[in-house]
Amino acid sequence: MYRQTKIVATLGPATDDPEVLAALLQAGVDTVRVNFSHGSATDHRRHFETVRLAASKVNKEVAILADIQGPKIRIARFTEGSIELHVGHLLTIDADHDPDNGTVDIVGVDYPSLHNDVRPGHRLRLGDGEIVLEVVSVKGKKIQCRSLSVAVLSGQKGINLEGGGLSAGAITDKDKHDIQLAAELGANFVALSFVRSTDDIQQGRALVKQVGGQAAIIAKIERAEAVHIIEDLVAEADGVMIARGDLAIEIGEAEVPGVQKQIVKVATCLNKPVIIATQMMESMIHTQVPTRAEVSDVANAVLDGTDAVMLSAETAVGKYPEVVVKTVVDVCMSAEKYHSNIPNLPEYNQFQNIEQAVAFAAMHIANGMTVRAIIALTESGKTALLMSRIRSGIPIYGLSRHADTRQKMMLYRDVVPIAFDVLASAYFEVNYNAVALLETHGYLTHGDVVILTKGDYMGGTQGANAVKVLTVGSVKKGLKAEASWTGN
Repeated sequence: MYRQTKIVATLGPATDDPEVLAALLQAGVDTVRVNFSHGSATDHRRHFETVRLAASKVNKEVAILADIQGPKIRIARFTEGSIELHVGHLLTIDADHDPDNGTVDIVGVDYPSLHNDVRPGHRLRLGDGEIVLEVVSVKGKKIQCRSLSVAVLSGQKGINLEGGGLSAGAITDKDKHDIQLAAELGANFVALSFVRSTDDIQQGRALVKQVGGQAAIIAKIERAEAVHIIEDLVAEADGVMIARGDLAIEIGEAEVPGVQKQIVKVATCLNKPVIIATQMMESMIHTQVPTRAEVSDVANAVLDGTDAVMLSAETAVGKYPEVVVKTVVDVCMSAEKYHSNIPNLPEYNQFQNIEQAVAFAAMHIANGMTVRAIIALTESGKTALLMSRIRSGIPIYGLSRHADTRQKMMLYRDVVPIAFDVLASAYFEVNYNAVALLETHGYLTHGDVVILTKGDYMGGTQGANAVKVLTVGSVKKGLKAEASWTGN
């Protein structure tokens, strides 16, 4: 059995040991997340080097996702480290206040324009949303709030506006440097935080291109405004991450499950990969057994049709990172047995391009007969991605000569990337060599029926334009008639 759903794991102190990281990759991690909210450029370089070395050691393709911090708005620090709040406690938030000397009455904030975005009656959610402050008045930069919570409030807690509406731009000066650094280091994906417009995505992509990077742009959906324009954002991005922590604070916890399903559906229809993140196995930071609710959460993400589920603190700082990964693998594979593999064949009035037509034709054939596997000979990974949007439960083997393409395919549901250089074979021997490679890996046996997609002009940018149905054992090494037919 193979696992259809991919696993993203966050690096941190718990994974600094190269042996631990290698064990996580062997346990089932497909993509690693480097969190640029923490650490220096030197730290990030070390993480990238460690990941590539660990991947080489275990002989596995692994994608690297650079998660950019974005405009995380935080209160400043308290002189005593923290204060105690009670219901009705009045606390003023003032951007002009000394950032190191907050008191029980007043504290600074690192966002100078906060006073422009709030008005009396608005609610501010601090930390992970558990602390609620209601705005009483706004005078200049002084925002007087009434606590609706009983809690200990420490410095540097994040602030969200319930319902959304903060005007802070998605890409800060720090982010610009981090995006370019990630691209220089060879990140396969760059995740932009707090995206609120297609302009944010275009700006991120431009920054990647400025340094010659190949990273695909992942839009993190965590603002209320983003939900309202989700189709536009998904269409512009190369993929999306449903970042449920800040999203829940902005739209309300009860809205998240339904919105999650909506976003997965939109992403699938628009041929983009989707990651579901935040608190997937939160209790396993400290324990070796998940709660039943966490198991159901991961399973439901699989049943929703997500490409990947993401672990955050569970692997970054947790006590049992390898146990967590193995647990998620088990849950994903169990859920996949119950996932409906009735083909999700969209009704196209007109295909957008030849590759989409080829992908649709291949999956239509695959779901109409007994097929063991689908082979996509691909330069960019696009055909494999398009086929993976049509859920079938049939493994798609993405064969590519490009490391970056293979690594990106590690995020696509149903896709197994394999190194294969189409230019090392004569055109009329490619089919034979591709099938033989999968036989060598143990993926195929004599008599299996497979579907193969490829382009006539291999090694170029034209893309796939052909579909073949092959039977393992009957593929001949020298089909020169095929070369004659293509004009080669």
